[in-house]
Amino acid sequence: MNAALADLDAADRDRLVKTPPPTHAAPMKAVLTDRRFSDPSWIFERKLDGIRCVAIRDGSSVRLLSRNDLPLNDRYPEIAEALAGNRCKRFAIDGEVVAFDGAQTSFSLLAQRKQRDVPVFLYVFDVLWIDGFDVRRVPLRSRKRLLRDCIGFEDPIRLTPYRNEIGEELYEEACRRGWEGLIAKRAASTYTERRSRDWLKFKCDQGQEFVVGGYTDPQGTRTGFGALLLGYYDGKELLYAGRVGTGFDDATLASLGRRLEHLATPDSPFAEPRSVDVKGAHWVEPELVAQIGFTEWTRHARLRHPRFLGLRDDKSPSEVVRER
Repeated sequence: MNAALADLDAADRDRLVKTPPPTHAAPMKAVLTDRRFSDPSWIFERKLDGIRCVAIRDGSSVRLLSRNDLPLNDRYPEIAEALAGNRCKRFAIDGEVVAFDGAQTSFSLLAQRKQRDVPVFLYVFDVLWIDGFDVRRVPLRSRKRLLRDCIGFEDPIRLTPYRNEIGEELYEEACRRGWEGLIAKRAASTYTERRSRDWLKFKCDQGQEFVVGGYTDPQGTRTGFGALLLGYYDGKELLYAGRVGTGFDDATLASLGRRLEHLATPDSPFAEPRSVDVKGAHWVEPELVAQIGFTEWTRHARLRHPRFLGLRDDKSPSEVVRER
């Protein structure tokens, strides 16, 4: 048994399960909350604005997977190469791939990775499997210790720092620094393949994913399209949330415009087409997911001051719901 596993106390060792390496990502997800609190039984981490990544190494083989099992090795080869040289040879870890714009993590900059050289880092915050043992039933605080003992952290692999207890103070500091927010995690929680209230999101700014259901024509000298028509799922119905026309550069207008043309459909994908308050809308199959920043929801359930940050291919449209 790995030395770090052997050093666990007896109760934690009893929670270990001998298994082969994971075959898919199935990451644990946090629940949005507007309740801020401090509690010695919780830990608090910086919320990062990037792409979730589960990294699995079994000997010489390293696989990087998005939250919907999209392979990421070709997209982030430097991360795969760094993990292949890690001192621990069999592990599965959970983290976030990020790019930095100054001191801030930036999804919009990360989304430009295909167009230009953008340095990226994997911030690791959890471990799921070590040397043939599933450790997800081990309490989070003990998993954090295992993570530090098993993984070597040198760029581009970084350990996600965390603090204990002082959630309200850290949240105010996060917002002052312009961070996206905090993730609060129950220190005794196990790791589960679902969304859980053992992990909570404290957001400083509003922002989430939306499904693209249509677009408008460009105006003036603009090319490609004018604005994207956005929605989210409530059950099986796609509900309209508003339109976004800012945050696009010329390259994005051109490339995304071509994708929209290929997804054209004569019928609106929205549950109530008359709720789409724009003239001359063009409809598309609801296959694209966009990350959108905004200031708030209006009382009519529309986005106020939305801005486009990038497309997400690591999330299925059917997963996109309104975060509450």
